[in-house]
Amino acid sequence: MPEVTTPYATGTPCWVDLMAKDQQAALDFYRDLFGWQGQPGPAEFGGYAVCELDGKAAAGIGAAMAPEGMPEPPTVWTSYLATTDAQATQDAIVSAGGTLLAPVMDVGNLGRMLIASDPQGAVFGVWQPGEFFGAQVVNQPSALTWNELHTSDIPAATAFYGAAFGIEIEPMEGADSYWELRVGGRPVGGASLLANDPPGTPAHWLTYFAVDDVDSTVDALVKRGGTVLAPPFDMVAGRMSVVADPQGAAFAMITPTPM
Repeated sequence: MPEVTTPYATGTPCWVDLMAKDQQAALDFYRDLFGWQGQPGPAEFGGYAVCELDGKAAAGIGAAMAPEGMPEPPTVWTSYLATTDAQATQDAIVSAGGTLLAPVMDVGNLGRMLIASDPQGAVFGVWQPGEFFGAQVVNQPSALTWNELHTSDIPAATAFYGAAFGIEIEPMEGADSYWELRVGGRPVGGASLLANDPPGTPAHWLTYFAVDDVDSTVDALVKRGGTVLAPPFDMVAGRMSVVADPQGAAFAMITPTPM
């Protein structure tokens, strides 16, 4: 099992979560699709559920909540980037032209977090670990395997994420119009132009989960009420599909090409 046992380096995607209108329905859906085990947590954390795969934290699913008078947040998967100092990162995000959606807050003894958007509008989270550092299992079937920024402006994204996190964005060797996000010289994610998305798609981060067989998993998703946004297709890293769960949260599934 590709298990993670130490905190992630600053700028590395370290966690993903889903805030769903119907938390229990989401928990049931992803249990059936990926085999995750999770249940609503303590009320002090809004019932947030940490879903486990083989006993290791894989992703979070919470109940969507909005402050009084505010619209209900969209049902989306959010990628969190690691930091050792959430307050300093918040200051850097603002200085680099980002927008705060939820300022730094403590999450018990687990860590500190914030939610922001980059200058092109892509929303992301930031996580400073306390007792919890993020995903404990990655890069195996049913686990997080890639996080991808979809942006209208690669140079602007390079400047922003470099200033806020020290992330480098460089062209991926052997791939046309695709970029790698690197931390300490190591690939930690990707970036793609919005021109490759359906017209009108806003800037966003896309979560990828690995699966043994994309085609059969897509069939299982459809039977459980999910929607196919991009049917399975072959690309340089493997065979993938972009889908949405029954509540509309988009994500990608990929069967990586064997190394």
